[in-house]
Amino acid sequence: MSSRERLPPWHERQRLPNGRELLIRPIRPEDAEPLRAGFSLLQPNEIRQRFLHSMKELSQESVERFTRIQPKTEFALVAAEPLPPGEALVGAVARISIDPNGRDAEFAILVSHFIAGMGLGRYLMTRLVKWARGKQIERVYGDVFEHNLPMLSLAESLGFVRESQQDGLVRVTLRLNPADGDH
Repeated sequence: MSSRERLPPWHERQRLPNGRELLIRPIRPEDAEPLRAGFSLLQPNEIRQRFLHSMKELSQESVERFTRIQPKTEFALVAAEPLPPGEALVGAVARISIDPNGRDAEFAILVSHFIAGMGLGRYLMTRLVKWARGKQIERVYGDVFEHNLPMLSLAESLGFVRESQQDGLVRVTLRLNPADGDH
């Protein structure tokens, strides 16, 4: 039996290839200020690729909505410094939200350029899919800019298919079979 500390559900320590240690955990209301503060560190194209339009800052209403999720229909993880929520700089956010039909769920992931290219997006996506399977979701989808080749490549490598394309956006979809028993 390992002597490592036991972490709460959905909490995991990750060591990146560059040696930096992050704590992956559910988003908390205390993350609101660090998210707002860290937003200014993002590059304009990172913001556009996540929000699908340009923004200079996150409004107080937006950050409140992002950090106060509805547990029955939403799930969001952050990759943050291993410090208490409210103090930790957040380097990545992954969220998924169940559509009103109860069968589909939309994902969105943002990994800052400071820690991009280290497998974090892939890992976070697998966690979102695991949550969706647990909720008996049939289909996970997201809209990705056609020039966001890293995200399109990641989605394809995880079994997502390109479903449609319009206005420079590609909808990628992963069909889940809740009966597969991936538990």
